[in-house]
Amino acid sequence: MYVAIILIQLVVSIVVGLYFLRAMRREKRGAGNSTPESVREMDKLRKMREVHLNMPLGEQVRPKRFSDIIGQEEGIAALCAILCGPNPQHVIIYGPPGIGKTCAARLVLEYAKQQSDSAFKKDAPFIEMDATCVRFDERAIADPLIGSVHDPIYQGAGPLGMSGVPQPKPGAVTRAHGGVLFLDEIGELHPMQMNKLLKVLEDRKVMLDSAYYSESDKNIPRHIHDIFKNGLPADFRLVAATTRRPEEMPPALRSRCMEINFRPLNAEETALIARNAASRAGYTLEEGCDRLIGRYSPGGRDAANLVQVGAGLARNEHREQITIADIQYVLRTGSYAPRMERRVCGGRNVGRVNGLAVFGANSGAVLAIEAVAFPAKSGKGVWQATGIIEQEQLDAGSRKMTRRSTASGAVENVRTALRAKGLDVDAFDVHIDFPGGMPVDGPSAGVAMAVAVFSAMTGRPVDGCVAITGEIGIGGEVLPVGGVPAKVDAALSGGAQRVLIPRENYEKVFESQPAVQIIDTLSDALRVAVGAAELEEGESVAAFVEMPVGVLTAKEV
Repeated sequence: MYVAIILIQLVVSIVVGLYFLRAMRREKRGAGNSTPESVREMDKLRKMREVHLNMPLGEQVRPKRFSDIIGQEEGIAALCAILCGPNPQHVIIYGPPGIGKTCAARLVLEYAKQQSDSAFKKDAPFIEMDATCVRFDERAIADPLIGSVHDPIYQGAGPLGMSGVPQPKPGAVTRAHGGVLFLDEIGELHPMQMNKLLKVLEDRKVMLDSAYYSESDKNIPRHIHDIFKNGLPADFRLVAATTRRPEEMPPALRSRCMEINFRPLNAEETALIARNAASRAGYTLEEGCDRLIGRYSPGGRDAANLVQVGAGLARNEHREQITIADIQYVLRTGSYAPRMERRVCGGRNVGRVNGLAVFGANSGAVLAIEAVAFPAKSGKGVWQATGIIEQEQLDAGSRKMTRRSTASGAVENVRTALRAKGLDVDAFDVHIDFPGGMPVDGPSAGVAMAVAVFSAMTGRPVDGCVAITGEIGIGGEVLPVGGVPAKVDAALSGGAQRVLIPRENYEKVFESQPAVQIIDTLSDALRVAVGAAELEEGESVAAFVEMPVGVLTAKEV
């Protein structure tokens, strides 16, 4: 009898235990998991996941090796130097869209994992986010970038929330711990989020807070106590990409990061991407079709898109070749604009000089500079400069001040430098123009303007295959300027046979480019651009001056 009672109690205990165990499991899974509605929704999700469209051509041609990233060899080498060692750094990549910034960052991390001295382990994560899509909530309910705390008062707090326990939710910075956080378009990040990110970069952890957290609360699990005391780990390396210019980025962020410029692709490089994309899609391109695509594609993504639509037209007509007519149709219906690429003027011209400019993310361009000179009608000659000459607006508290462009200021330096060389600048009315609609700022056109004005005053032609950059000092000396490598690339791509740059801007890389020549003074520039046989060492510029009989204009001779 006694044994029977013990057996009955044991059976009852087992049944009750199984009941509560099952109840706990059901609560953990959620009460809705076993309902008919939940079953129908799960079935619907499974069916949706079985449907797959073909991969877009842009994804098919996405680089899988460094050699697949066209035109960014220098940028990739710099990125490897920053990330692939024992002490990787944060980095900002500048450059236009569609040139391989994201792919380069992903491939560099994979390459770093293979290095024996790399700080990244084999399982280092690559977390990618777009700063334009990062939600900012002033109430801090959800923060997918930094992380947040789900307090008990919010819907969906779960079993812990019902017990009054605040629950930390890790953000992307914690998921990137030990790896790379790639933040695209970081220049669009909300200022508050930017400040939080800077704090994380400094501390390498995320500190969270909640009014519902109490250190003495026994209901709070130990791991949550640890998070509130010591923070969530966030030791990662930031690779930020932006299409903005460096001066538009927060100085506090720039001071914490290395900086790399990925250059824009030229027409030949985008044409190569178009050929590769067509080959991947199983089509051939008609002769000249790749060059047409390259002319209208500023980036690799644009080239792949044009090929994909052209391939669609060819497929509809059961052709295996994409024709020029196909691409012209796509360009016409898509309202594409040709890329802005200027070539040097060539020939020998009076008053016309090839200057050099830099714009955007370290992109160079050939800049036409024209000058005409008239005998002054009376008194002191009048000088003026036209074109898109930028002005800078300064914020002075309650006042707004506008400062004259440094390009306009360079005109005064040109006038003084030519007077110092013996030229009677007051005897002429001078008009300098920057045609073509390119905004001009900075003093780097000073030497080119001086050469153009000298040519217009003396009637002596300038070599149209020479391109010039450099600031002009009031004594005629040539001063250093910025963006010279990009300017040199633009000049050589534009057909320049000689590129004149300030001595202080000369770099070792130019040793392999014999067309690049150093100038120290205005006389050096005149000697090359106007002709060595016409200007001997030490000879005054005034020796060239011949009062014009009529109006001297920028004309070809």
